[in-house]
Amino acid sequence: MEFVGEAEVAVAPVQRIGAGPLGERRIVPILGGRVSGPRLAGEVLPGGADFQLIRPDGVTEIVARYSLRLADGALVYVVNRGLRHAAPEDQARLLRGERVPPERIYFRTAPVFETEAPAHAWLHRSLFLGFGEREPECVRIRFFAV
Repeated sequence: MEFVGEAEVAVAPVQRIGAGPLGERRIVPILGGRVSGPRLAGEVLPGGADFQLIRPDGVTEIVARYSLRLADGALVYVVNRGLRHAAPEDQARLLRGERVPPERIYFRTAPVFETEAPAHAWLHRSLFLGFGEREPECVRIRFFAV
């Protein structure tokens, strides 16, 4: 795997939609942030969101949709699907907005990038894996090309 960059994303308080037939729905608005690394550098633009489904088995299904403005001005649309789970006591702490050591949380994503910028067409030719960490007010994801 090749490390391409790390995003640090500021998030707003969770919007709890509530329980439905598949589990609890939540939306986490994205306020903005930075992406830095050897192949991705720039900013995470405000306006995206992380749409979550907390299933009855305790696993959180994540679909985050947001955009990046890279250092050269190129815009990149990102759809980042993933799973997050932990021991029940750690999951409860996460849901209360408390910090949990990242090694106690399984948080993996499979981001897909889309851009019209020829300099970043390489984003369309690889699969990517993200390793996430959730902090009370931000999310960090390290992206690797596989």
